[in-house]
Amino acid sequence: MILLDTHVAIWMANDDKILGSQSRDLILQAKKDQQLAVSAISFWEIALLVAKERLELTGDPSELRKDLIDSGVAELPLTGDIGILAVGLENLHGDPADRFIAATAIAHDATLVTADERLLGWRHKLRRQNAER
Repeated sequence: MILLDTHVAIWMANDDKILGSQSRDLILQAKKDQQLAVSAISFWEIALLVAKERLELTGDPSELRKDLIDSGVAELPLTGDIGILAVGLENLHGDPADRFIAATAIAHDATLVTADERLLGWRHKLRRQNAER
């Protein structure tokens, strides 16, 4: 399974050229295999960024969510187990959304596609793909 970090889900939805070719191929294959996912917390993060005017979308966050899900991206829920796991992640910075996303990837044994340097540099066995590659 491939889990998209929030910014990568936005890049994918917008066909942004910053998404690297290797990552794009990985994402498209996962989508074809019905193994592409995004954490439910990413939609909260997108809505928060829009509300704070730090992200501009052509529609509203619910439209982006619907478009991603309709395109075959699975939404993985935030469960109690994931919440507990997120608290116990050692040496990971304190951003709650990143902690929930990392915990979701771990819980689902997924590869996290991200360009977040803090997540890419985090010393953990979590599989990661640099989204800019």
